[in-house]
Formats: sequence, structure tokens, C-alpha cells
Amino acid sequence: MLRLHQQCASLYVPATHKNLLDIAAGKRLAQLSSLIFCTEDAVSEADLPHALQCLIEVLPLLEPHAKQQRLIRVRNAEVMHALLQSPHIQKIDGFVLPKITASNIFEYEVLVQRGFAIMPTLETAEVFIERDMLALRDILLQEPWRSAVASLRIGGNDLLGLLGMRREAGYTLYDSVLGTHIDRLVGIFKPHGFELSAPVFEFLNDADNLRREVKQDLLHGLTGKTAIHPDQIPLIESMYQVSEQDLLMAQTLMASDKAVFQYEQRMQEYSTHYKWANKILKTVESL
Repeated sequence: MLRLHQQCASLYVPATHKNLLDIAAGKRLAQLSSLIFCTEDAVSEADLPHALQCLIEVLPLLEPHAKQQRLIRVRNAEVMHALLQSPHIQKIDGFVLPKITASNIFEYEVLVQRGFAIMPTLETAEVFIERDMLALRDILLQEPWRSAVASLRIGGNDLLGLLGMRREAGYTLYDSVLGTHIDRLVGIFKPHGFELSAPVFEFLNDADNLRREVKQDLLHGLTGKTAIHPDQIPLIESMYQVSEQDLLMAQTLMASDKAVFQYEQRMQEYSTHYKWANKILKTVESL
């Protein structure tokens, strides 16, 4: 089995975590491929100054160009500017941007200008309004934004919170009202080459429904899922596997000179399947 995406699971770590340095330096949770240091929802307003101080103290101690991808989830543009004052901020690979809309995206333009990857998060009331998502898409399609966007994140809990709702135990997010909105976001952004990552799963004792939800994430074409606890990582990682059968199918499709043919009792049509096959092969090459 081969992993579909090297950063298929990311872990949120509050910037106030007592073991922040060991985690950031890879001494703890070294198996993780992607860490997101959070200064937003995982940190109270009262603790924000402490969170910023912790990050600023940790940055000089980090090894540059680590195998583990490191990002910061900023609380707002003010927090971003405070962190950018550190001469060691280039040791961070990118930033997760909160509550992004077509109206506020330009507050973070300095990140793009300085060459950071960005992950805008879709988690405001505008997500429910198609014209607002189209306006944001049209901005992100322009350079230098397009090259900077690593993926778009879907903030499921924030979106439910706007509706005065939260997840129900025993169900996946796709069983809720958000299922149709995730469908729409995929349709708006993914045909234009944007990857979208799945919302977090907030239950720590329900592996069966986490497995069901990740399967739905994959069926919806989402790439990656952020974990809220290290125990969720192995299951998420295991779901983001490419089977040997899919790998062989992709290799056969790309090597064939036929427009349409049958392989393993399944129609293979180059014009419609080559993007899928190419993505599989490129991912395998990068591992």
C-alpha cells in the first residue's frame, strides 16, 4: 500500500502546549508529516500573548527545512504581523488563514509576497452564499495567490456553529446539513485545480465513524484531514492509501495508446481518467 498524499493527516497543536518545543523540534510525535501550531480556536483570548511568546521563543530553536511540515494557524492579521517580526519566521513552511472571504483575503497578502504557502479556511457565513465563494475563487485564481495556495480548508465546526448546531455522535459530517455545502465547495473550487481538506472529527472514541467520514472525504475528492489528537493519525493515514490495484490501473492507463479499453473489468478512458492516473503516479514518485 502506498500513501496518496504525504501530508494526508495534519495535527493541530495549541501554541500554548507545555511541550511545544519538543513537538516542534520533532522530539515528540516525530512520525507526523505535518504540524499546525494554532493561535486561533485552540487558544483563549486571555492566553493569546502567551501563545505568541511561546512561538517566538521556539522559532530560533527549530532546524530549517525539516522533513516535518510546520505551519501556523494565525488568529487574525494582527497576529500574523506580530509573528512576521521574527527573523526566524522563514523556518515555518506556511500559514493557515482563518475565516477567509473575498473581503478580507488581502489582509494576508504580505504572506504571499514573502513566499509563504497559505491555506485559507472556509468557515464563515459567506460559505453558504455561492456568489461569495465564486468571488473568492476568482481572486485566488489570480497570481500571486494561485501559486501560494497549498489547499483550502473547510471549517466544519465553525460552519455548524453559525447555524447554532454541532455534530451529533454516531454520524459523519456528511449526514448533517453541511454535506450539501461540501459538495458545492468541491464543485466551485476543485475543477480549477484547488485542493480542499476535510474538517476535523471531534470525537476521540468513535473510530468506526471516523473511518466512515474519511471514506466520505475521499469520495468527495478532499485531500487531507486535520487531526485533533495523535491517536487519530494512524487511522487517517491508513485510509489515505493507494492500493496496488489502483497503482497498476494508473500505470496501464498512462502507458496505453488506446482511447478506451477494458482493464480489470472496468472501462478505462484516457480523456476522462488521465488526471486521476497522473495524480496517482506523481504522488508515488514523490514518496
